[in-house]
Amino acid sequence: MKKTLDQTPIVWTIAGSDSGGGAGIQADLHTFGDFSVHGCSVISAVTAQNTMAVTDSLAVNREVLQAQLDALDVDLPASAIKLGMLADQHAVTTVADYLANYSGFVVCDPVMVASSGAALISDEAITALKERLLPRVDLITPNVPEASVLTGIDIACADDVVNAAVELISMGARSVLLTGGHWHDSSERCLDYWTDGECSFWLSGEKIPQGDAHGSGCTLSSAIAAMMAKGYELADAMVVAKAYVTQGIRHAGKLGQGARAVAHLGWPERLEDLPELHHQLPTVKPEFEPCRGELGLYPVVDSVEWVAKLLPLGVPTIQLRIKNITEERAREYIRQAVTLCKSYDTCLFINDYWQLAIELGAYGVHLGQEDLDTADLHAIASAGLKLGVSTHSYYEIARAHGIRPSYIALGPVYATTTKQMKFAPLGIEQLQQWVDLLKGDYCLTAIGGISVSRCEDVAATGVGSCAMVSAITQASDYPAVVKQLICTIG
Repeated sequence: MKKTLDQTPIVWTIAGSDSGGGAGIQADLHTFGDFSVHGCSVISAVTAQNTMAVTDSLAVNREVLQAQLDALDVDLPASAIKLGMLADQHAVTTVADYLANYSGFVVCDPVMVASSGAALISDEAITALKERLLPRVDLITPNVPEASVLTGIDIACADDVVNAAVELISMGARSVLLTGGHWHDSSERCLDYWTDGECSFWLSGEKIPQGDAHGSGCTLSSAIAAMMAKGYELADAMVVAKAYVTQGIRHAGKLGQGARAVAHLGWPERLEDLPELHHQLPTVKPEFEPCRGELGLYPVVDSVEWVAKLLPLGVPTIQLRIKNITEERAREYIRQAVTLCKSYDTCLFINDYWQLAIELGAYGVHLGQEDLDTADLHAIASAGLKLGVSTHSYYEIARAHGIRPSYIALGPVYATTTKQMKFAPLGIEQLQQWVDLLKGDYCLTAIGGISVSRCEDVAATGVGSCAMVSAITQASDYPAVVKQLICTIG
């Protein structure tokens, strides 16, 4: 989720110049522009290259490199820094010395070999990178060949990917995103693996038939830096950056006679480019049935009494969210609610109690993100129950996308007092962006702080449903409020 910033963020790229414009400094600055941050450049090396080959390269001497760092430091301090090609030992140590007193986010794309196969870094520089630079890097984004060089591990399968990432953590990196564009297995997906040594997940994206494109690694790391400078959490930054690169590879153009170049087309807005996020690589995915239509007005209530009061008013969907009671009492409440809702042909979702929802024949189950690791999703799907999943960030949307539930809840749209939230309100603009991204493939509902007066603005996004709590249960004339909301939402 994004944090509030008061001015245009400044992001530095410390990398080599690609005279062909497809990678390096040039690709980084294109990316920064797409993410609306101000990009500054510290050129570490000059290369002579085109789409076919690197014909020459020259490392910038230490004095000129230091002068660039000093000039930017006094006037244009960085919110985040992206590191790319550092061709020799002097470049690595100069940058490492600067970063020793820098407190912002640092992402390192350890450029070693050009797409054409030309070596871009000396053996001494690789040693210095491992010893001096890795301990100051918040995220390193090697591809498989680069990770193999750094760790000495021959990477041929998922276990090798995990082992190489763990080895990079042991060498000092604070986190690792090992990218799978060069990992060729039988899967139809391109798999990237992230870990900080304690938490981990896989990002799974479609393999583009045309293959990789020149500049993908530079673009990924600079997109992450831009997102971090804008105040996003790292997990969200990686999800959006992968979507951005997938979009760029999908539309990569052939400008010369050699490799295609990643296209820079702005913020990714198509679901086909959004990665799926998995804590464990799935073998067989559960298949959830779609909802029978838009959820419409979606009251969330904490008692059977409220279920009974709302059903005669024509609500199409309702959720029973009960907390802090015994399982036997929960079973009786859910049994009563299921019987009532079936008599009105209303869709009843049960919050959390998925076993009881299966046992008692509810329409569906709603789960929060924290419940996805413990619930038996295959059992829910096999029982024919619909599944709704709460989301509050790009990371959580990508995780829901990996499960493909019956509906996705987006929120909190506004500040809410019904429960403690660690996420800031989305606002209408962000909600609209997520609706535009997901609407074609998912049934959606918006939730969080939606009052009667705000409902019209929320419905105007096309979300199709508003999940509401206190606006209904605390209304002095709840039947009139429900009637008005049904008219507004449709």
